[in-house]
Amino acid sequence: MSEFKQLTGTEGLKKIGSLIEDIPIAMLVTTGEDGSFESRPMATHIKNFDGTVWFLTPLKSEKVHEIKDDSHATLVFSDAANAKYISAKGRAYVSQDRAKIHELWNSMYKAWFPAGEDDPNIAVLRVDITEADYWEASSSKIVRGIKYLAAAATGGKVDVGEAGKAVIA
Repeated sequence: MSEFKQLTGTEGLKKIGSLIEDIPIAMLVTTGEDGSFESRPMATHIKNFDGTVWFLTPLKSEKVHEIKDDSHATLVFSDAANAKYISAKGRAYVSQDRAKIHELWNSMYKAWFPAGEDDPNIAVLRVDITEADYWEASSSKIVRGIKYLAAAATGGKVDVGEAGKAVIA
């Protein structure tokens, strides 16, 4: 890996946005009642990333209960095909903002909410990201493979990607 980067403000926001914008699923990690971590996959809604990631979820779900008890949350994004990995920390909030539900709604949600977007059990889950750690490779899979071999042969003196922390709030 190249030198560890520290990004702040707009620079960090742009970096994280560019890494997560095409990743359709994030693992949402919350704190369970017993203090252990609970994680589950969630379909993301990321357009013009401004530090917030949106989800639709059942209002009567364990994750909503956990967030009401402790709003700290982590979103873990993984794109193995492009060697991008992001762990983003922030605060989660739940509402039943009907306008936002309408904005985020698509037919995929019929599987969870057969009554449609007016289902009273739909909630909006918002995660405001404050910081993120990231790792990404700098080239295609074939070039990465060659670089990994070269790095192994040279004791790690070949740049195979970038790692860093972005603080955006």
